Amino acid sequence: MDRLLLVGADLVAIYLLTFVVYFPRHHRRDLVAAFLGVNVGVLAVAMVLGSTSVGIGMGMGLFGVLSIIRLRSYEIAQHEIAYYFSALALGLLTGLSESLDLLHAGLMVLVVATLYAGDHPRLFPRHRQRELRLDSAYTDEEALRAHLEVLLGGRVLNLSVKGIDLVNDTTLVEVRYVVPNASRAAVAKPRERSSPRTDDSPRGRGVRA
Repeated sequence: MDRLLLVGADLVAIYLLTFVVYFPRHHRRDLVAAFLGVNVGVLAVAMVLGSTSVGIGMGMGLFGVLSIIRLRSYEIAQHEIAYYFSALALGLLTGLSESLDLLHAGLMVLVVATLYAGDHPRLFPRHRQRELRLDSAYTDEEALRAHLEVLLGGRVLNLSVKGIDLVNDTTLVEVRYVVPNASRAAVAKPRERSSPRTDDSPRGRGVRA
């Protein structure tokens, strides 16, 4: 009965982590299968290892091997790595436990709650990160910063030039910036509407519609 409670608690936790926290925010379907498969697979293997004389050391070794194999893929972002490790951790917490006590239940809640809060859209909502390839070779960092602020419409906090191609006249740059406050954008929008309008329609150019 204790093992069934552990399995049920793990399924509830991974359901909340995947379908309530992760997918509504990032909408990446392939990682849903990855999180569920890794969690349930680690749970099953850890339960088997916990019932033998192999011990916890083998379970932690499994944790490291699985993470190294999957995280070698370049398609997974940093926040998705956090979800991936959390899915592994939930499987190990329940798989290596003998019963669902208050400590293990609290740790599982802590894992899910940490991802919920740490990846919440309201946490630093104005901060952005982009990797751009510009159609000009910028060797002056201040000129590059000024161009990025105009291009992105925000204040550049940090930029890192990844490469400058003087032959093809391009610059590869990673930039972190802050977009303007939504209230300021709402104030600026009516001002743009009140500006004089030029007639660029086909009728205005003497072309029949």
